[in-house]
Amino acid sequence: MAKAGSRQKVYTLLVQIGRKQGDGLPDKATGAALMCFASGVDEAEAVRETVALLKQADTAPLDVTGYGTLEEREEQGHDIEPEERALMQRALDENAVIVAQVTPFFD
Repeated sequence: MAKAGSRQKVYTLLVQIGRKQGDGLPDKATGAALMCFASGVDEAEAVRETVALLKQADTAPLDVTGYGTLEEREEQGHDIEPEERALMQRALDENAVIVAQVTPFFD
């Protein structure tokens, strides 16, 4: 996944967000889980960039769980679909944070 000469890698992050005015979540949702693919030279940078981006998007990040790079996930035996791999490549190519999935929470 890494570009030649690039130290950037893509990390899979699960971000839990709370409610905030204008966050775009359904009315009765109490928060959400966001599956993100974020590029960074290390996981800490990917987390910082993701949290900063989500705050700019009027969300309230509460917790971030890192699942590692593509290679680390493969070593752990994760099944990674072609669509997920394509989004990871896009995050790397664009040096971006991609929100791949949003799962709202309801009480």
